[in-house]
Amino acid sequence: MSAPAPRWNLTTIFSDIEGDDVRREFDAIRAIQRDLDAFLLRSGISDPKPAESSGSRNAAPMPAADAVNGVLPLMNELLLRLDTLGAFIQGYVTTDSLNRSAARRLSEVEQLELGLKTAVTRLKAWLRERAGELDAICEADPAREHRLVLEDLIEDSRHLMEPRLEDLAAELSLSGGAAMWKLQGGLTSLLQVPFERNGRTETLPVTVIRALASDPDPDVRRRAYDAELRAWESIREPVAFAMNGVKGSAQTLARWRGYDSVLDVSLEQNRIDRATLDALLGSIHDAFPMFRRYLNMKARRLGHQEKLPWWDLLAPTGTDNPRYSWAESCDFIVTRFGSFHPDLAAFARRAFDERWIDAEPRKGKRGGAFCMKIPAREESRILSNFDGSFDQMITVAHELGHAWHNHCQRGLPMLLRGAPMTLAETASIFCETIVFNAALESAPAAQQLGVLENQLLGATQVCVDIYSRFLFEEEVFKRRADAELSADDLCSIMLDAQKVTYGDALDPQHLHPYMWLMKPHYYEMSLNYYNYPYAFGQLFGLGVYDLYRREGTAFVPRYIELLRRTGAGKADALAAGFGIDLRSREFWKGSLRILEEQVERYCAIPV
Repeated sequence: MSAPAPRWNLTTIFSDIEGDDVRREFDAIRAIQRDLDAFLLRSGISDPKPAESSGSRNAAPMPAADAVNGVLPLMNELLLRLDTLGAFIQGYVTTDSLNRSAARRLSEVEQLELGLKTAVTRLKAWLRERAGELDAICEADPAREHRLVLEDLIEDSRHLMEPRLEDLAAELSLSGGAAMWKLQGGLTSLLQVPFERNGRTETLPVTVIRALASDPDPDVRRRAYDAELRAWESIREPVAFAMNGVKGSAQTLARWRGYDSVLDVSLEQNRIDRATLDALLGSIHDAFPMFRRYLNMKARRLGHQEKLPWWDLLAPTGTDNPRYSWAESCDFIVTRFGSFHPDLAAFARRAFDERWIDAEPRKGKRGGAFCMKIPAREESRILSNFDGSFDQMITVAHELGHAWHNHCQRGLPMLLRGAPMTLAETASIFCETIVFNAALESAPAAQQLGVLENQLLGATQVCVDIYSRFLFEEEVFKRRADAELSADDLCSIMLDAQKVTYGDALDPQHLHPYMWLMKPHYYEMSLNYYNYPYAFGQLFGLGVYDLYRREGTAFVPRYIELLRRTGAGKADALAAGFGIDLRSREFWKGSLRILEEQVERYCAIPV
């Protein structure tokens, strides 16, 4: 019997959610926060409150360079510990939604994060008044090393409210936006659905029902679609309430901070401009006929006379689709990663051997997949829901790409790690492309259709479906400015967006009105428009992979350096180092041509 998909090991981070080491870590974080608060006052970065002593008020101001060089190490240390502890607790919350102890601990972390947010706000406001001194401030490390970060903070400061209002907004976010995110996550993760299979009725998590969309039996797919829509309908009112709360709050804060729109907030967060977004979306829009050609051919392969119904959108089309045990998936990924670089293969093997991955689907566990960095241990943790399909093997390779990105940034100060969402998919798309290309070239002729199907389906989701989600969110913000939206309104907007993007490829009578309800991305109040960055990442990653194909091994050190540097600076500046102009449609169309080649190959296989 094959070994089951594993659960992740969190004990190398901390012993237990209620362990003494977790309690000590909370105490250590609070102590660092006190040190940071005291330094902010002593340095003059944070003006003392009226009730504080006049002694602090009359102290000689600290030189600007000394203030910056003193505050950066404290912020980095606090961020290192908060991210590590927060990820450990999320490891419990996301795999057991009924774990009340973990939920309480997560709330404690969120409260502690407020202190860091307040410190960053104070630093932004202080730097705004000293933008002209930046050259002098950055004459020595750590300020010199953090120069791009400081420049970003100065740019962000243009939209700050008065500091006390920023404090209030941060505190209210816990009972507002964060609460709405938890409401959506709790309702969707606990939802169960009665479903008849193999002659008996089972009660299954909705995540399992959704997985049946790729079942080889068309009757199962159709009934799973119907059951899924009924399930979402049962919770649509409270989730619509959450949507209105999140989007209304985001609009209010954007207006108070002087932005023209919430989209402008998102563009600033992602370190791109509107010209780049327009080039990206315009190129995808121009490629809709290519994606629809693929979907029309898929409909023919599945025996539909005309258009594809939603329940067959994720259906397999090959008669011999590859299946993998967990061990086979691990070996395949490691071997293929090795064809790029032995360090990547060794890294993946370590992740498998040390159980960094929670791959077993189960009740109470969140659907989908993600990767968390554990910076204090220089490790990552990956959540997936492995079912033995080729798609799930690709998903594991994708998430290992995120973990590799984290690995490439090891040793950096925390403020220099990470990436804007637009660049966060670079390594993950690169890694999944390595595995896909290897699988396609090594697959028997009978399996090539299934491998191509998986890749094109993923690309269609990331380009066409993501575009529909962008249109949906844009319309929601437009209407939410005037009034709250009902669940019926949200369903109608979603259906209209799907008709625009999928066009004549899908049956308009059988779309998915509840995509707004099931996607947690809409409920992250600080990350609105969490959709187009996926399309950016997909096409940017393909473009970077194409550079690798042309340059070979000489590309590898430049690529690793790119991943290491994504934590600071603008996306266009990093891309320019590779000769890429993100505002040019030609770059994006070049990546889309890679997908067009795959569509041609898919359509050439006889029905």
